[in-house]
Amino acid sequence: MAAARRLKRVVASQPGFLNFKSSSESLSGRRKRVNKNKKKSWNKHSDINDVEEFLEDVRLQERTTGGLLAEKSDDSLFFLDVGQPKRAERKAEPIEGKKRKGKTPRPLRIDLILQQDSLIPAPKDVLAYQQPNAKKLRRISQKAEQLAAKGVVTRRQKRLLSRRPVTKEAKKSDTEANNNPNRDYYDIWGQEQSTVKDSAEDWYLQQTGKKRVKRPEKLSDRPSVLPAVEVIAPGGSYNPDFFSHQALLKEAHEVEVKKQKEEDKLERQLAVNKDDTATEETVIREQVEGLVEEEEEEEEDEEEAAHDEEDEDAEGGSSLAKKKTERQRKREKADKIKELRRLDSKRQMDHRQQLFQLRSIKASIKQQEQSTEDKQKIRKANQEAEKSQPRRLGKLKFQAQDLEVQLSDELAGSLRQLKPEGSVLKDRFKSLQKRNLIEPRERAKFKRRHKLKYVEKRAFRAIT
Repeated sequence: MAAARRLKRVVASQPGFLNFKSSSESLSGRRKRVNKNKKKSWNKHSDINDVEEFLEDVRLQERTTGGLLAEKSDDSLFFLDVGQPKRAERKAEPIEGKKRKGKTPRPLRIDLILQQDSLIPAPKDVLAYQQPNAKKLRRISQKAEQLAAKGVVTRRQKRLLSRRPVTKEAKKSDTEANNNPNRDYYDIWGQEQSTVKDSAEDWYLQQTGKKRVKRPEKLSDRPSVLPAVEVIAPGGSYNPDFFSHQALLKEAHEVEVKKQKEEDKLERQLAVNKDDTATEETVIREQVEGLVEEEEEEEEDEEEAAHDEEDEDAEGGSSLAKKKTERQRKREKADKIKELRRLDSKRQMDHRQQLFQLRSIKASIKQQEQSTEDKQKIRKANQEAEKSQPRRLGKLKFQAQDLEVQLSDELAGSLRQLKPEGSVLKDRFKSLQKRNLIEPRERAKFKRRHKLKYVEKRAFRAIT
């Protein structure tokens, strides 16, 4: 504490310091005796509040006045009060369409908060003045100046001087400034392709240094030609016509009949055939199978082996007897050559005959082209028809939503009696699936990770 009081007296006795805050602190009180033989205890029990107050006062003076008050002159700190000056009366000139108010407009408080209220200049950014390889560049420039003073031309300068000057015509886009108000306006968000977009191509390439990627034509194709919101049939109105309502009922009936037929077909496929069912006779036959016929099968095998041996002996003798002579081999070779010549002559004759069949060949080619064109038309028609149908995007198949139809006795006479049916969220979800924007999905099934364990509480057990 003695060191702190001594430091405070020294600070207060300095000639260039004026305190903004009036500190009336009493130094009375019993001094607490602590050990300061360690750095931790010294930092803990040392009182530096007076030093912090002194430094904060110095910082406050620098922010508000730009320096210490003791260093300022009297003229900058004081002024002579001679009273309120008289204001000259002015006649305000009326402005058309505006009324002059008595008070001048005052700045907003948010603008005053954002204004700089410190007189201390911002610190100098050293990195902003640094230049990469500054020392190397400075050395190169000094060497170039020395060589120029001696009249020495470097090899690089000779190479530059020996080049042929290129005469380049200045384009309008190159010489045109970015802030030129007469420059054509280019809307990058524009949908339509106009002449302005074509004229701005040079400017775009100059600014970005690259060409725009060509948009694939397939990206502009819609995945489905169906509208986002399909209008229901006239029979679905709250007060429909009789015939339109009956037509809607017939359509719903056909859908239900189709579903019933599919269910019946599945039941028939899964049904058990009565002819395939086992009887007592078939059961006994299966049990006796293989017990009585073993001896007969062994005799049949022995007879087949004996016949096979006899056949092999006969084949060996005949092969020795059928050996061909040299005259027979020459005759077979001559017959083969004769057959090849005959086939060649027949092929040449067919080629000559085709010259007289040019008309029929042209007709057949024309017929093939016509059939190919018809197939292409059919394929295009099928592709256009598939655009209005949901495609298979995932492992699940799209299932159309049930028709929302009311029976004749369920129709409401007015909108007040009409009851809401269906779900807008479900309808939009099915519409996205039908338009091939998302794949068909199923509701995730909840599956417990651990089984439930039932435990009786102590209070319940006591009652029972």
